[in-house]
Amino acid sequence: MAVTYKLTFMLLEILFITILKCCADENCETLPSEIHVTKEEYDDMGSLVRSCSGEVVVNKCEGICNSQVQPSVITPTGFLKECFCCKENYLRERLVTLTHCYDPDGLRLEDEERATMEIRLREPAECKCYKCGDYSR
Repeated sequence: MAVTYKLTFMLLEILFITILKCCADENCETLPSEIHVTKEEYDDMGSLVRSCSGEVVVNKCEGICNSQVQPSVITPTGFLKECFCCKENYLRERLVTLTHCYDPDGLRLEDEERATMEIRLREPAECKCYKCGDYSR
């Protein structure tokens, strides 16, 4: 009788997980987001040469991934945990131009060569649901 009960419970667990994975909506997606970026430039002596900033539109990962915790007779803790997080699938590198540059005294730089600064940043190119704690990718 105890074996039949355990087997029935295991089958119900598998069915429950399958239903959750099939029917629940996941919407992990790549969305645009505006951030403020500031970058400082220093000379060889460590003195501030200029500070540049600007508003930049970058991609972010946002959304819901299905996760669940349920009782289990199989696992040592007594619970079966499956957690998923919305994360970047891969990153891309981009060049961005900052257009508000100032000297160390806070005066706006006007000369063409120093009035802007080009920086590299990395942003998510695509997002999807990953098992939480999976850093192997």
